[in-house]
Amino acid sequence: MIYINQLANHVDNTVTLKGWVYNYRSSGSLVFIEMRDGTGITQCVVAKDDVSEQAWEAATSLKQESSLEITGTVKADERSVGGHEIHVSDVNVIQIAEDYPITPKDHGVEFLMNNRHLWLRSQRQWAAMRVRNEIIFAIHTFFQERNFVQMDSPIFTGNAAEGSTTLFETEFFEEPAYLAQTGQLYGEAMAMAHALIYTFGPTFRAEKSKTRRHLSEFWMIEPEMAYYDLKMNMDLAEDMIRFIVKTVLEKRKAELDILERDTSKLEALVENPFIRMTYTEAVDILTSDATAQMLDDMMDSRKEEEKAMKQEREEIKKEHGSAKKWRKNQIDARIKEIGSRLDQIEEDYRNIPQWKESAQSFEWGNDFGGSDETVLTMQYDVPVMVTHWPAEIKAFYMKRDESGKHALGVDVLAPEGYGEIIGGSQREDDLELMHERIEEEGLDKEVFEWYLDLRRYGTVPHAGFGLGLERTVAWLCGLAHVRETIPFPRMMGRLKP
Repeated sequence: MIYINQLANHVDNTVTLKGWVYNYRSSGSLVFIEMRDGTGITQCVVAKDDVSEQAWEAATSLKQESSLEITGTVKADERSVGGHEIHVSDVNVIQIAEDYPITPKDHGVEFLMNNRHLWLRSQRQWAAMRVRNEIIFAIHTFFQERNFVQMDSPIFTGNAAEGSTTLFETEFFEEPAYLAQTGQLYGEAMAMAHALIYTFGPTFRAEKSKTRRHLSEFWMIEPEMAYYDLKMNMDLAEDMIRFIVKTVLEKRKAELDILERDTSKLEALVENPFIRMTYTEAVDILTSDATAQMLDDMMDSRKEEEKAMKQEREEIKKEHGSAKKWRKNQIDARIKEIGSRLDQIEEDYRNIPQWKESAQSFEWGNDFGGSDETVLTMQYDVPVMVTHWPAEIKAFYMKRDESGKHALGVDVLAPEGYGEIIGGSQREDDLELMHERIEEEGLDKEVFEWYLDLRRYGTVPHAGFGLGLERTVAWLCGLAHVRETIPFPRMMGRLKP
C-alpha cells in the first residue's frame, strides 16, 4: 500500500491511494480533490476525458470527508501541496459522507471541542499531533541513548506526593485511593535499583483551574537519578530540552510550517545556554524599574501595531470589490490574519496592566503565578531555570541548602510566555530530616514508611524532575492553549467526547 508521504519515491509511476476528501472544487471538465490519508495531503486532478464515465460520476459526487480510493500517475509539481500531484485514472468511492459539520468558516472553541473527534482531522490539529509524536519519540531516544531504563509507576496510589488538595479520590476495593499526581516517589525507589530510570505516563491533578496551561489529565516524563545533585539534574534537563527541540526542527519542519510556527525562536536555543538564576534574583528582576518600563513599551508597541493593522484592513477591503478571484482569496485570508492578530492585541491590552501590577507588587516568599512567569521569560530568548526557592513553598521531599531556607529545586520556564514546563529538585536523602518534614506537613507517616525505607537502606544523593508533555507540545507548536496538544483533553468542565 502506498501512502502520500511516500509519493516522492514513485514519481511517474501509477499508484493507488486510500483516504478521505480534505477539500474539493470543480471547474468545467476538471475536478480537483485534496486527498488526505493520515500521512499527508496531496492534490488529485481528475480530467473528464481521462477517466471512465463511472469514475467521473464518482468524482463529481464527492463531499468533504468522503472516503475513497484514487488511482493515478504521480507527477512532481512544486506548486502543489506536498510537492506532488496525482493525475487520476480511476476513482472508487467507499462512502459519500454526510454534510461535514466542520467547514472552512470560523467555528467557536466550544463547537470545536464538542466535535474534537472530527476536529482532529483538520490540518493544524493533524500537524500538532505529529509534532507531539516526534517529541515523545525524541524523549525516549534521549534517555535510552544515555543508559536510562524506562519503568512504570502506578496510577492508583494510597498516598499524596504533593498534598491532597489536588487529588482525585476514588475507591480501590473498598479502600480509599487516589489517581496519581506524579510517579516521582516510586521513581526514587526504582532509581535505587537501576540508578538511572524514567517514567512516562498519565498523571492527574484536580485543580479547579481553567487557564490555558492546565489539564486535569496529562502526561509526565519523570527521570530519577542516583548520585545526582542539583547541578547535574539541571544539566540533564537542559540537554534533554535542547535534544527535543533540535529533533523537532529537523524532522517536523513541514508540520511547523502548517502551524505557522516562528522557528527562529526555537533555533536560537539549540546553540545558546539556558539562563540560570536563583529565585531571589528572579524576584529582583520582576520588581525592577526595567521590567516596568519594558511592559510600558510593550503597550505602546501594541497600540502602534493596532493602528497599522486597522489601516491595512480598510485599504484592502476597498480593493476587494474590483479584485480578481485569486486576489480576493488573498485579501480574505489576510483579513482573517489581521482579525486574529487584533484579537491577540485586545487580549494583550487586558493582560499587560495585570502583568505589570503583579510583577511590581510581588513579594519574596510567594510562588510565581502564570503572569509572573510570562513577564520573566519574555525578557530572554531561551528557557529560564530558577533555583533555590523558599523552602516553605516547595514539597517536603526537596533537599534544602545549608541555611535551611532554600529548597534545592529548579523550575524551567519556557520562553514566549509558555511558563513552567519542568519542575525538579535534589531529593532529601537524610532519614531524620525526612521524619521532620513529614511531621511538619501533617502527613500520615505510616503511608510513607516504604518511602522512608529508601533512606534507611543505602541512602545516596539523588535528584530528578518532571516534564509536562502537553505544555512542551504547546510551546514547540506555538499553540495558545494546551487543549490542542492532546487528542482528547480532560479539563474542568470537559469530559466528552
